[in-house]
Amino acid sequence: LDFGAINAMRDLHAQIRREVARRDRAHNVKLGPGGIREIEFIAQVFQLIRGGRDSALQVRPTQKVLALLAERGILATTAVEELGAAYVFLRRLEHRLQYLDDAQTHDLPQSAADQQLIAEAMGFGSHAELMTALDTHRRIVSQHFDSVFGDPSDEDHSLDATWQGAEDIETVTPVLGELGYRHPRSGAERLASIHASPRYRQLPNNIKGRFDALIPRVIEAAASTPGPDDTLARCLDLMEAIGRRGAYLALLQQYPQALRRVADLMSASRWGAQFLTRHPILLDEMLDARNLDTAPDWKAFRAALGSELEALEPDMERQMDVMREQHHAQVFRLLTQDIAGLLTVEKLADHLSELADIMLDLTLPLCWRRIKIRHRDTPRFAVISYGKLGGKELGYASDLDIVFLYDDEAPEAAEMYTRLAQRTNTWLSSQTAAGQLFDTDLRLRPNGESGMIATSLEAFRKYQLESAWVWEHQALTRARFSAGDRALGEAFERIRCEVLRLPRDLGTLRAEVLGMRHKMRDAHSGKSELFDLKHDRGGLIDVEFLIQYLVLGHAHRHPELTGNLGNIALLRIAGELGLIPPPLAAACADSYRELRRLQHRQRLNDRPSRIHPEEAETAREPVQALWRHIFDE
Repeated sequence: LDFGAINAMRDLHAQIRREVARRDRAHNVKLGPGGIREIEFIAQVFQLIRGGRDSALQVRPTQKVLALLAERGILATTAVEELGAAYVFLRRLEHRLQYLDDAQTHDLPQSAADQQLIAEAMGFGSHAELMTALDTHRRIVSQHFDSVFGDPSDEDHSLDATWQGAEDIETVTPVLGELGYRHPRSGAERLASIHASPRYRQLPNNIKGRFDALIPRVIEAAASTPGPDDTLARCLDLMEAIGRRGAYLALLQQYPQALRRVADLMSASRWGAQFLTRHPILLDEMLDARNLDTAPDWKAFRAALGSELEALEPDMERQMDVMREQHHAQVFRLLTQDIAGLLTVEKLADHLSELADIMLDLTLPLCWRRIKIRHRDTPRFAVISYGKLGGKELGYASDLDIVFLYDDEAPEAAEMYTRLAQRTNTWLSSQTAAGQLFDTDLRLRPNGESGMIATSLEAFRKYQLESAWVWEHQALTRARFSAGDRALGEAFERIRCEVLRLPRDLGTLRAEVLGMRHKMRDAHSGKSELFDLKHDRGGLIDVEFLIQYLVLGHAHRHPELTGNLGNIALLRIAGELGLIPPPLAAACADSYRELRRLQHRQRLNDRPSRIHPEEAETAREPVQALWRHIFDE
């Protein structure tokens, strides 16, 4: 992305306009105000800004570029329609001017006879009618041109002097106080520190000018948010991170609405602020307000990303970066919708889980191709997800608990699929210039860290039936096929159901489940008076253990319990089956929702999952009641 292109093309166009004025060529349909060149500049500037990332924009026809800009939401559809209509009109007029004297001209004729000829050639009864239509088109083009190329930072800002004198903390502090900052001195000290820093002083003049234009607007935008002090600190973190990257400064300088949205995001979520600061390329997402309310189309996203990755073959580094950039962009869009209150925690987790599945599924063929000697074109290989991804409860920063399975009798299969598993894990977890896709955890595979990284389906079944611990069967209740060979995924699901439906002695199972739960509590016990939403009694893990016990203890008689339906649905089913009192099942489901909501709130602001006990008291009670009902403790 190079939003600095706007400034460069603005300067170039200003030179053209000065030349047009000097030569008195205001009636030039190409170079004059609202002319062909302004439409071309609008199309070309977005090609310069985005063409490096979006190869589809690397085309020549102006109208095709405009259509692509509308399709991608970069320009409004109405703007593109108006520019397109003006472009067709101006081009038709240009051609008729050149037919008139068979000359390469773009100037309107001066003689009345020629003016009438051109008007009639354009389908108008008189020159006056033609000029009325022409002026309308040129006025519209000029308005759109100014909206793209206008410089919002040209005007002085009331806080310019505050920033230029930022090292005078005693003067700046009351200014921030008047703006509504609750801890103005802290803000003033931070501004002074930046202004006095060698990093700021050594900025190139053009970048320093943009930085200077933005900081007063950042102070103003942060002051308008509910928590101005935290917002300013987070915004300044971002500004320091992008301080030497002129393209991002140019974006915020050119689009004040993006800066306001950044401030709102910084105010609403500390985690979101850190995410944006780590990946400032996401600033581009702030330009299109439609991202705030458009539900993701995962099928279309997968197809588009798959095509882009194919086009990049064999550039592995670029493929890895593109996957990360696209994943981060989708996460960021979900974040903006989440902050706006458009997504429940459950719906957000569904989206994040589906996005992760897509990334896994696109990764496998790319990694398989890079195994030079392959015994088959398509691997019989699958990624099985456990934990948060398996239960479709993925959060923004969740790692992926995954297991790799294969079903292939070829002699070289074990070696090939071990390589594929290693490459896949590296592809997912490596840090590149664009960041990381996921942290991965492979310890839930048979025999844990001492086991093979890729396991044959037969060996997996044998292990689960003969060697697995009860806690591994508990984990299996939340496992599912995520990516790869679907037939293998179906075979895994049959094994999963077979294992979960094994008859178990309830007394023995109860002792095993309680023993594991006590170990976990002991490992996370502390002296804090705060309530741990995940680990304390009546918390999220208690709900999960209750459901896992019900599934393992009763699925042999009630196979509907083996469905990977989510904890809330399984509680409802257990109530309907009479395994637990239905009212208690419903209350516990509501508690689970509330506990997840509270946990999500904490994580959104990068806080530990500990809150004041009274905040969770109502949610804890049904969980503890169900625990007593089942385990009598």
